[in-house]
Formats: sequence, structure tokens, C-alpha cells
Amino acid sequence: MTIFLKKLIGVSFAFAILTSCSNPDEGKSTKSQKDSRVDSLLALMTLEEKIGQLNQYSLGSEFTGSSNKNGQDSVRYQQLISGQVGSVLNLLGAEDTRKMQELVVEKSRLGIPLLFAYDVIHGYQTMFPVPLAESSSWNLELMQKTAQAAGAEAAASGLHWTFAPMIDVTVDARWGRVMEGAGEDPYLQAEIAKARINGFQGEDLAHNKSIAATAKHFAGYGYAESGKDYNSVNINQYILHNHILPPFKAAVEANAASFMNAFNDINAVPATANEYLLQDILRDKWNYDGVVVSDWNSIGELVNHGVSPDLKDAAKKAIMAGSEIDMEATAYVQFLAELINEGEIEEAKIDIAVRNVLQLKFDLGLFDDPYKYSDLDREKEIVGNQIHHDLAEKIAKESIVLLKNDKNLLPLKNIKNIAVIGPLAKDKDTPLGNWRAQAIENSAVSLYEGLENVLPKSTNLKYAQGVELSVGPNNFFQEQEINKEDRSGFEKAKNLAKNSDLVIMALGETAYMSGEGRSRADIGLPGLQKELLKEIHAINPNIILVLMNGRPLELSWEDENIPAIVEAWHLGQRAGTAIAETLIGKNNSSGKLTMSFPRHVGQLPIYYNHKVTGRPSTAPGQVFYSHHTDVDNSPLYPFGYGLSYSSFEYGEIELSDNSMTESGSIEASVSVKNTSDMDGQEVVQLYIQDLVAEETPMVKSLKAFKKIMIKSGQSVEVKFTIEKDMLSYYKSNGEISLEKGGFKVFIGKNSAVNNHKEFVLK
Repeated sequence: MTIFLKKLIGVSFAFAILTSCSNPDEGKSTKSQKDSRVDSLLALMTLEEKIGQLNQYSLGSEFTGSSNKNGQDSVRYQQLISGQVGSVLNLLGAEDTRKMQELVVEKSRLGIPLLFAYDVIHGYQTMFPVPLAESSSWNLELMQKTAQAAGAEAAASGLHWTFAPMIDVTVDARWGRVMEGAGEDPYLQAEIAKARINGFQGEDLAHNKSIAATAKHFAGYGYAESGKDYNSVNINQYILHNHILPPFKAAVEANAASFMNAFNDINAVPATANEYLLQDILRDKWNYDGVVVSDWNSIGELVNHGVSPDLKDAAKKAIMAGSEIDMEATAYVQFLAELINEGEIEEAKIDIAVRNVLQLKFDLGLFDDPYKYSDLDREKEIVGNQIHHDLAEKIAKESIVLLKNDKNLLPLKNIKNIAVIGPLAKDKDTPLGNWRAQAIENSAVSLYEGLENVLPKSTNLKYAQGVELSVGPNNFFQEQEINKEDRSGFEKAKNLAKNSDLVIMALGETAYMSGEGRSRADIGLPGLQKELLKEIHAINPNIILVLMNGRPLELSWEDENIPAIVEAWHLGQRAGTAIAETLIGKNNSSGKLTMSFPRHVGQLPIYYNHKVTGRPSTAPGQVFYSHHTDVDNSPLYPFGYGLSYSSFEYGEIELSDNSMTESGSIEASVSVKNTSDMDGQEVVQLYIQDLVAEETPMVKSLKAFKKIMIKSGQSVEVKFTIEKDMLSYYKSNGEISLEKGGFKVFIGKNSAVNNHKEFVLK
């Protein structure tokens, strides 16, 4: 019998909850039994203990003992042992989580276990590609597996809950957090959200390799004005319902254990106190029954937003809107009891929130065994194991996007003298990316190491850094920057390029140039990198540009002048191996962009599924239409774009019928032939355009895709079934609408596809 049960028996614990805790299978059999055990526990709790379940702190290992506590630490320690803390973030490791769990279970009155939470974004210790890179694989099965591996490592280290996946649709590459999500398309974002949630949570949350997932940030965070983090969001209702909300609805359908608020306001109401989002849509319309957690101090930031005069009022607004767990603002633990005693809030409102938190703890099996996740032997066995590293390499290879390959410079063949130049060529830390959890510093395979391992011994491989990495001034996190002033390495790099047959240049962003708080107004190559690239190009234009970055970059000069460009992102643990094997053709590139790359930063935000306008014409000689006069309207590289060493030829689209009814369907098919001498994977993409609608439609929207292997010289018929859900949209009032009339269906290589057929919905 657990300590928890013994304590509860001592306070006349109800028989119903005792039996359901002792027999977890019986406890899960019906919703009424689930509700019964939670209600039985809730009935035993004081108001202070209830509020404690809604209080979350970031605590370290110093709280696992009773000595040397003073000031705030003393207050928080006393709250821990008196049941006034329900969850803890950033406490890691099987040993320390067990100690803190023992402290709370043994010393608090009811012994309710803690939830341990952490940002496990693209790996725990084993680093997989950053999520934007991983999304470029378009491989949902692999993405589910990487989330499963990350969750297993986190669970083995005592964690129960990750604040991932981030499923914000993102349309502005200036925003640093684009690296954390899956790009600009709501349909693809939704499919990836389901894959990652299923990976983290598995088939049973109570399994000791599963952790609770969090759908974040609800909502609109990816539409921050001018791409500045934490900025305001001003959008119309059509964009809200058709672009922003679909991935979150998919997260509800995938049974995501929790939702996290966004930092931003959305149409003048902060997300953390937004009753329309949290109550009307999430709870009432979608019937979501999981937990809602604030982002870090986002309740406290209601004061900064100017909608609350003080923290007490912020606590009231947040809890009334439906924010249930207060992360680090201390608003609830300070003021909720007072607000209830004053009659400002009913205790029943608190009970609803507490019930959701307790249910998650039951679902995780923590009442059966509070220490099940804190297993030192399992931690040693699972964290950072070889199987996970192999998986990281596999998905890294599929995440690489070949942007340009003039004159078939790639794959490399019989090159004797190769110069490898650039500040990121030997960097073993940048490939790990931002949001790296417990990654071991400098543990990635560098590009140079990868090349050394895969190139023939006869290859003369030489290196010059060209531009140095340095720690930025007054940099709190001591993060690396790319030098902006020191050109002392240029001459060595230029001499090396002059005496080489081929130059591989490794340029881009260091790990912390993208991510939270890392918005950039200029998204070109930072520092002196472009200047170095231009000088090397003047000497030896035979260049392969390998980019390592966490966001789309502005690459107009590079695209015009550099013959081969490889988008290698921040690919994680085995980055160098994945890139090198792609350069030599051992791996055939199959990645496709999930965010458009602009021609100029002035185009931002830029995304393929924009609205039609009253003046879309681009006919010769036109002036008065929607455009910039100094740059083409199209992106440099559109959503869905990516080259391969194979070449694919698409046939005409065939439709099974030229009309359909609401209850019917149409089959759309296309023949895709690999016309090259190399087997390759192709992502076949289907888009639909509503030709006439009550509200202005988008030019096209992704509705389906298939990633398929096609052998050299062979053709494959790819089929899609078009049903009514693919023809519907949300009107500005949030209601789904299916309208009769004409539609276009496009099937092709990327979102710029013109190959289409028309049909009618009758």
C-alpha cells in the first residue's frame, strides 16, 4: 500500500477512491468512476490545498532537503510541505524528482503527488532536428517516433509533463519562435500536432515511458505584429478560425493532456484572460476536459498589458476566463482564497480547475505510484541511448531541403580538393539548436566531422573558419554570436578557396539566434558571413552553400549567385553525418519547406494561403494592383518547395467525376514518374481553391499529401479522396460552412503548382 493511501486512510478516505486507486484498470473503466475518485479526493481538501494544486513553481534540487532555507526559498519550502504547490517545473533527474516527491507525499497532509514539468521541445538529452526542420521531412510517422523517444528520455528522468508541441501557425520569419513549430499551414500543422501528441502520450498516459503533452500557445502567438516576440496580435475572425485554431482543435481530438496560454493579447484581450478562447471555444464548443496552464508569469503580465491594476485583479480575471494553473506568477496562491472570501469568485470555480489537475495526476498513475517515473536504472538505460541517436540521424536526413542545384553540382563526385569554410563548419554546438533541454554541450557531429567520415581518403579536405564566433556583449546567457567586425580570417579562407576545386561554405545562425526572444529585423546571413561569401565567390564560384539556421532566411543574392544551396537547419545530434551523406548522394534529399522564404524582408509576413484580392492582376504593364514595385510578389522559395537528386514528372490530374454531392466524394489521381537514374522520395501535395464563397476565399489551401518512394524510371499513380470536409471553411462567426459551387484541385510538387482540374459541389 502506498504512503499516499495510508495517509488518506488516516483521514477517513472514502472507500470509492481507495478501491479505484488500488485497481487502476477499474478506475479507468468509466467516466463516472473517474469523476467519483476525483470528487472523493476533492471533498477532503481544504481551500488552501485546492489552490495549491493550481500553483506551479520553478524549483531546483535545493528544495529536496529541509536545511538552509531563507527568504523566498523558506516560503516556497513551507508551501511544498503544506500541499500548496501542485506542480514543479525545471527540477530534473530521477534522483532529485524522487526526493522532492517523497518530501511532498510524506510531509503534506494528504500527500497528493506533484507533477514535474519541463520544456522538452525536440529531445531531452538526445537532440532531434528543431521542430521547423523536422516538419520539413513531412514524415508523420518519424515525427511521432521522435516525440516518443524524447518523452521516454524525459519520463526516465522523473518528468511527467512536457510543454510541447508548439502548434502556432507562423507566417513571419522575423519571429524567433518559428523554429519551434511546423510552419505556415494549418492543415500540416494539425497533422504534425497529432503525431507529436500521440508520440509523447502513447496509448496510455499511465505507461512509464509516456508523458503528458501540451498544445501551445493558445492562441495567435505566431501572428505577433512585425514578428516581435510577446507583441500584440491583431487579426480578423476569418484568420483566427481558419488559420490559427485548426491545429488546436486537432490537439483536442488527439486528447492532448493540457493547453498553454499565449503571452500575447489577441484583438485587445490577453490570451490568459480571454474567455472567448478559453471558455467559449475550448471548453464549450470543443468540449475540452484537460488542463489549461499559463505561460511563465503570463497571469502577472495582465498587469503589464494594462487590463488589471494589480496581481489580485489579474488572478481573478485569469481564473474566471479558464486559466487553471498559475506558472510562477504566485497570483493564485496569494489571492484566490481572499477573492473567494470576499465573494468575488465562487469556490465551485476553483473546484473545476482542481478537478482537471487531479484527473491528470490520476491518468498518469501517480496516485498508484508517485515514484514510478523516478527510476535511476531506467534513466541510465534510456537517456541518450544509441537507438535514439540513430533515429535522430534518420529524421535529420529527411529534414534537409535542397534549395538549388545548378549544373548538378550535387551529389559530389570525384572531387579531389575541397575547401570547407565558415564559422559553423566545425561547430559541434550550433546543430543542437535552441530549446535543447538537457543536451550535452558540443555533442553534435559537426559538418566537418561528417565529411571526414564519408569522403574517400583520397579527398584533400581543408578548413578555414573565415569568420569567428564570439560571445555577445552583455549577453546574459553567454550565447555565441557571429563576428561583425573581425576580417582577419578572410585571407586564409580566400587562399584556400583559390587552391580548391570546390568550396563548401557552412553559414547561418548560431543555436541561439532563433528561438524565444530572438526576433530579428534583418533575416539575412548575420555578421560578416555574406561579405565573406561574396569574396570567396569572386575567387571560386564553385560553391555549395550549407545553411544552418532556425528560420527562413533572406537569400536573394545567394540564390542568384551560388550554384548549390542546402537548407540544413539545426539538425540535432547527428547533423554532420546527415548533411555529409546528403552531399555525397548516399542520402537523397526529400525535404520540403513548411515556411515560405522571402525575396526581401519587406515582403513579410508572406505565406502561400493568402486571400484573393480585388486587384490580383499581374498582366504586363499593370500598375494598379496589389504588389510591391521593387520586388516580385512571389516568395523566393514557396511553401512545399524542395529539390531532389531524382527528377519527378507529373501527369495530368484525373478526377473520378466532375461533380459531387455533400454526402459523396471524388477521387483525384495523378501519375508521378521518376525520370532520373536515382531512387527518390517525393511529397505529392494536394491543394484546393474555393472559386466563389460568401467570405473571400484563399488562393489555395493544402488538404492532403503523401510522401512516397519512387524507384528510378518507374511511375506511381497517387490517389486522393476529396470529401466535404476538404471543401468546408469557417466563417467569421466561427461556424463551419459548406457552400455549393465550383472548386479547383491542384496536385503538384509545391504550393506554386498550377496543374489543376475543376469540379462542382452540387
